[in-house]
Amino acid sequence: MIRENLKTVREKIKDACKESGRKEDEVTLIAVSKTKPVPMLMEAYECGCRDFGENKVQELVDKWEQMPKDIRWHMIGHLQRNKVKYIVDKVYMIHSVDSFRLAEEISREAGKKGVTVSILIEVNVAGEESKYGISCEEAAGLVEEIAALPNLVIKGLMTIAPYVENAEENRQYFEKLRQIYVDINRKNIDNVYMAELSMGMTGDYEAAVTEGATYVRVGTGIFGERFYAV
Repeated sequence: MIRENLKTVREKIKDACKESGRKEDEVTLIAVSKTKPVPMLMEAYECGCRDFGENKVQELVDKWEQMPKDIRWHMIGHLQRNKVKYIVDKVYMIHSVDSFRLAEEISREAGKKGVTVSILIEVNVAGEESKYGISCEEAAGLVEEIAALPNLVIKGLMTIAPYVENAEENRQYFEKLRQIYVDINRKNIDNVYMAELSMGMTGDYEAAVTEGATYVRVGTGIFGERFYAV
């Protein structure tokens, strides 16, 4: 199942790139593996997946310990400051930085471990109360504030679009995030390298790719429906 699902997702990304005049290698597929057991992740790994996304710190750490070390782990869920120390030397990128205090903690813990952490600033483009993320209006200011911190590098922006039946409804949010990204890039802020746009999930990643996503986060589309422990 996973092999077939991955083939389908990759084909759709390829088609979306072609439609928008982009190169296929401009988009990285993150296999969102939260709640999934290691054997399922290994099946995806054997099909060529090297980027995996986790929502919870403990789950990421457990899988990091069990799986091959060439995997790039992405922290895509809300990150509590008291758990930063467990992952700063294990993650390839943290997608969900939405406050100066969190960035400050990442900077502090990264300094202790002697690493530099790549981060994305999470923007709540749709303004949903149930979602984390900085507002569109505050994004540029937060980027400038965080950019002065040592031991981390801002690589771009991330958003979680609303759950919708029709993916086209989310295109407006992807367009908006890209515009914020372009505006921040023009400022040429030191220690800010606007290279990544993390947007698009199982239901809308094709629309996200056509609007400039460089990372798409696909879970259900690869692994099937999630099962949560009661």
